[in-house]
Amino acid sequence: MSDAVHFYTNPMSRGRIVRWMLEEVGMPYDTTVLDYGTTMKDRAYRAINPMGKVPAIVHRGVVVTECAAICAYLADAFPESGLGPAPGATGDYFRWLFYAAGPVEQAVINKALGVQVPAERRGMVGYGQFSDVMDVLEAAVAGKRYVAGDRFSAADVYFGSQIGWGLQFGSIEHRPAFEAYWNGIKDRPAAIRARAIDDALVPPKD
Repeated sequence: MSDAVHFYTNPMSRGRIVRWMLEEVGMPYDTTVLDYGTTMKDRAYRAINPMGKVPAIVHRGVVVTECAAICAYLADAFPESGLGPAPGATGDYFRWLFYAAGPVEQAVINKALGVQVPAERRGMVGYGQFSDVMDVLEAAVAGKRYVAGDRFSAADVYFGSQIGWGLQFGSIEHRPAFEAYWNGIKDRPAAIRARAIDDALVPPKD
């Protein structure tokens, strides 16, 4: 069975995170670009991801969806890439990978939608309040080059992408710690290659 990964994506989606991860891994992969509302909702793709959304990967017959899960899976499937947790940093690796996938994403999306959680209901949501999420996020990267240990990992791909997108679109505050961390990883060769590939796939504006 081929070790190649098949990657389902759209260049204007969270698939850009997985593209970066795949470029970091450096193993062969094939890409199928799907369109919102059409091929992404077709029966053929729903057999892979019943949610009808991207990204998703298929590797050795295994389907993996959800960006953070895909990043963690690829690091584990290709240990020679060195993208798994650094020695002694496994706790931070999983903590911050899934903190970004849970509280950060929830808080940022709710803020973008104008959802205000009443103070008396904050215990019902996974993040409490937006300001707390940003403070914890800042503490995770303040004075650090990488979020988990002394080397770059899959946690930085996902965690860093959340910060990078947030800074670009204004959904995350422009704090010096965020900017320093993001500037330290955004120009990795794999990140540059991934952006170039996806940018070339974006349909031209009318």
